[in-house]
Amino acid sequence: MSLSTYRDLEVWQLSMELAEHVYALTRKLPDDERFGLTSQSRRSAVSIASNIAEGYGRTHRGDYLKFLLIARGSLCELETQLILMGRMKFITRDETAPTWELSQRVGKMLTKLLASLKQES
Repeated sequence: MSLSTYRDLEVWQLSMELAEHVYALTRKLPDDERFGLTSQSRRSAVSIASNIAEGYGRTHRGDYLKFLLIARGSLCELETQLILMGRMKFITRDETAPTWELSQRVGKMLTKLLASLKQES
């Protein structure tokens, strides 16, 4: 399969799904977290897919790698926020499980993509 756009990347597709999960999950947070965990978690989730797309659109491999690393950083940020939501007892482990599993899949895919691009350099 050839890739004609970033939208063909499975990691981007899963990142978009992850963002949808995060939006649904954060609707369950207390109203007073609207400008805290809700906003921050949504921004982190959106940043993952956005940076994958932006990096893909760059003409230099080094730029692509840089944006993929930013996406991975945003993923780590999101994972931390998911953990905090649980520690604060805003949501249960069962509620976060599907989102957490998706985040782990996206992380593995980003790691593989980064490795393959570094190898090609």
